Amino acid sequence: MSFIFQNARLLNPLVHLDTTGSIKVAEGGIIEAVVHGNEVIAASPDDRVIDLSGKILAPGLFDMHCHFREPGQEYKETLESGSNAAVAGGFTGVALMPNTKPVIDSPLGVAYIRHHSGMLPIDLEVIGAMTEGSKGEHLAPFGKFRSYGVTAISDDGTAIQNSQIMRLAFEYASNFDLLIIQHCEEKSLTEKAVMNEGLFSTKLGLKGIPDVSEAITLSRDLLLMHYLEKHKLHDPLKRPRYHVAHISTKAALDLVRKAKLDGLQVTCEVTPHHFTLSDEDLFTADKKGNYIMKPPLSSIENRDALLEALADGTIDAIATDHAPHASHEKECPADQASFGIIGLETSLGLTITELVAKKVITISRAIELMSVNPRNILNLKQILFKPGEEANFSIIDTDADWIVTSASLKSKSSNTPFLNRSLKGKATGIFHKGNYTALPIA
Repeated sequence: MSFIFQNARLLNPLVHLDTTGSIKVAEGGIIEAVVHGNEVIAASPDDRVIDLSGKILAPGLFDMHCHFREPGQEYKETLESGSNAAVAGGFTGVALMPNTKPVIDSPLGVAYIRHHSGMLPIDLEVIGAMTEGSKGEHLAPFGKFRSYGVTAISDDGTAIQNSQIMRLAFEYASNFDLLIIQHCEEKSLTEKAVMNEGLFSTKLGLKGIPDVSEAITLSRDLLLMHYLEKHKLHDPLKRPRYHVAHISTKAALDLVRKAKLDGLQVTCEVTPHHFTLSDEDLFTADKKGNYIMKPPLSSIENRDALLEALADGTIDAIATDHAPHASHEKECPADQASFGIIGLETSLGLTITELVAKKVITISRAIELMSVNPRNILNLKQILFKPGEEANFSIIDTDADWIVTSASLKSKSSNTPFLNRSLKGKATGIFHKGNYTALPIA
């Protein structure tokens, strides 16, 4: 059986495509025909025709920063439940961070994920740890990671504090064209702290994280990159590549802007919760545990700086930092809550509601941030709408109105501050691995 997607708005920022058209996908998931305009693809009795009038057919969304908790913490999330949550959010692929239990710091961990992901409906890319056990002391085997198809490394959840180890990480990673993804945090400033340092942390009597913590670690890393570039201590064809995870402050954004102008290979991502919420939302919330995360929800000034950076192109990707936790780890005093929230199922809705509908960015820019750029940053194959290519689509209704409810979530966890929030824009289906999955609006 072939699938015919008729009358869609074909939107692919990679090739500046934005037009009405139809796509026929043969059995096996390979694109057979693409027509533009109002031309209709003739269907045989065995074909399944899906009318997408008023909807967008985009290259499959890809989240480059997720935690599925397997192996080791399957009570929070598994590869299967996390994949189901991704599908519900309109994603056809994700990249998994290595801070599982045990940490993915060897090819054995990579092989485990790949072995168990074959029958899942989405692609799972594995990010290897930068150091053994993510302890920041001894580098992980980057070369072996590369031979297993790993394209990026990170000690997400922490940052290497030792500058010599960080320098070696840059040099070693560049030899294998591995992207370094950094969780920027100067830990001596954040120990036992739970939220942004400021008026609201003072009012709540909670220890605050100074927002300069992010910029201090980022500044050090960029200085190391400058040093290595200036002194040509590595093959000039093997330059270090660096990506800032979940950027959250104006100071860090300014550093990224300057680094890009200086010609460094630096990119950054932002999460929907950071461009939507502030520490004031935590202050007024009843269930504060669902507002506890790292980096913390920051000031309105920093949130507005993120919106500006999304509009001017400084930010390269939107990523969820999907971080499931069990209810007992969140429904507790704020200073005892685990860091992180789920985000796969609300990411697209928040992006359309808070950014596209408010004209911060266009829908084309949103697809670029959520599909094209993440794949480009991770050196993954891009998606094209042309005969002979594998079909990998997200179908989006930008006018769909829906409410986030715990009953509708496919994740094993429901730790989100967006429960009962009304959103506009939702994925109504995906096509990947030869299969079409229709998704409900409600």
